[in-house]
Amino acid sequence: MLKSLLLIVLALAIALGGGAGSVWLMMEEVEDFGALTIGEWSVNPTEGTPQADPYAKARFAREGKLSLGAAEGAQFVAARDTTGQPLRGACDYVVTGNVPASRFWTMHAVQPGAAETPRALQSLALLRDASGSFSIALSRHLAPGNWLQIGTEGPYRLVLAVYDTPTVGTADFAEITLPRIVRERCNG
Repeated sequence: MLKSLLLIVLALAIALGGGAGSVWLMMEEVEDFGALTIGEWSVNPTEGTPQADPYAKARFAREGKLSLGAAEGAQFVAARDTTGQPLRGACDYVVTGNVPASRFWTMHAVQPGAAETPRALQSLALLRDASGSFSIALSRHLAPGNWLQIGTEGPYRLVLAVYDTPTVGTADFAEITLPRIVRERCNG
């Protein structure tokens, strides 16, 4: 009798632990189903819509995001640099290039689990060269020109939110050109 009870408790523990572990893995580690990759950046056109997969809906609700309509814009997220290495606060990066034609855009770094409000750059206060391109230093240390301060030594994601753009609603996402994220040096 006791042996049967222990086996039942063990089976329930494995089932609950395995179920909770698989949900955690899908919520934290697995990219959204249907996400498109453009260079280092990814975008999920169905994010925040009824067409999104159940895990993306749960992640969206947990993070308290606001949905952008297709005509309002899109959020592009990068977790890796041009070499495929994860973005880390112990490294300095340079983001160069252009964003799709838009009325306004912002860029900020998000550390997983951080409660603080991220620092952000926005398109109206950005220094550009004669061609309209920009260069942004991502670093924990002060840098000249356009600088986005990173508040962590650990991993983070870079979020580029593009607002009021005709590109997202009318073009194929694969045809969009986004900035490159190049690692310069690491301190450890």
